[in-house]
Amino acid sequence: MRLLHTMIRVGDLEASKKFYCEALGMKVLRETDYPDGKFTLCFVGYGDEASQAVIELTYNYGRTEYTIGDAFGHLAVGTADIKGVCEKVRALGYKVTREPGPMKHGKTIIAFVEDPTGYKVELIDRS
Repeated sequence: MRLLHTMIRVGDLEASKKFYCEALGMKVLRETDYPDGKFTLCFVGYGDEASQAVIELTYNYGRTEYTIGDAFGHLAVGTADIKGVCEKVRALGYKVTREPGPMKHGKTIIAFVEDPTGYKVELIDRS
């Protein structure tokens, strides 16, 4: 067994695709519209779904906002250039909600950014 994907509901599919692809460097792997079900599924990631876990962006027609529950924490992405990614995210007009620095009670360098729907993405330094 292996983890295949994590699904998150998004209020603006185009804005979410732009964030994950332009700001975080992912690629759209596949996208399917289901007009009878009134939703679209878009899978983004860094590599082939056959070998890597990806993110499923689910857009439900007419739904622009979601309440992110207190049980959800964040998605995590490893990067060799945490400061550069934060600069890029900021330059593209997105939020950096925690600047790069050591995690509480630890030494790992992390940062947090926010996608257009409000989901937090933890950046973890892998340099």
